[in-house]
Parts: sequence; C-alpha cells; structure tokens
Amino acid sequence: MTQPVVVAAAVVIREGRVLLTRRAEGQHLAGFWEFPGGKLEAGESPEAAVVRECREECGIEVEVTDILDVTHHRYPEKDVLLLFYRCELRSGEVEHLEVADHAWVVPSKLEQYSLPPADARVVVRIAALEL
Repeated sequence: MTQPVVVAAAVVIREGRVLLTRRAEGQHLAGFWEFPGGKLEAGESPEAAVVRECREECGIEVEVTDILDVTHHRYPEKDVLLLFYRCELRSGEVEHLEVADHAWVVPSKLEQYSLPPADARVVVRIAALEL
C-alpha cells in the first residue's frame, strides 16, 4: 500500500457561516465544493499549510484555532489523510485565485453542496458546532 497524501483543510468561519470553495477544471475532483486547503509541502506543518493554501487559493489570511477532524479516504487513484482545522478569518475578502467559485454557507445547508466523499464526516461535525 502506498503512503497516503496528507492534506490540511480550513474550516473558515465568519458570522456563523463556513467557507466552501469550488475546485477548478483540470483538478482532481473538479467541480466539487470543498473546504480550502491542500497538500503539505516538505517540512511544512499542517497548520502552516492551511494558512498558505488559504492565501494562495483565496487571498485571505486565516488563523488556525483548533483541529476539528482527521479522516482517511481511499480514492481509486490515491489514499488521502485529511486534517480539518477550524480557522478564523483574519483579513481579506475571498478572491478566486486558484478556485472556480466560493460560498459562505450556514452549517445546516452544507449537505446541499456536492462535497467529496472524504468530507462527509466533518460536515456532520460542523453542523453540530456552536458557531
């Protein structure tokens, strides 16, 4: 079995809503909605990866406040270990730098978006949060 790809994702919360971004064409899972984030770079901590990815993908600055969930998912082409971090938006407005679209979603409406299968468990956890 190959090593899983380690991915850190940001559950960015603003005014009781959670940030979702839509994957651009040409990417793995293109068209799906997801929490912003991505693969860790060599020697990078998951928390640093979340901050970097939010800056690169959306042009926003976030602060990691807590880890929400850790999950493993096996896609046909790769295994992924996902680390979901609760984050607070510190500055900036979402730009579409490396994403096709974005939405600020109330937790109870998250299931209305096409999210990757690996995100199912964290969606349940987010819906139970006191935002």
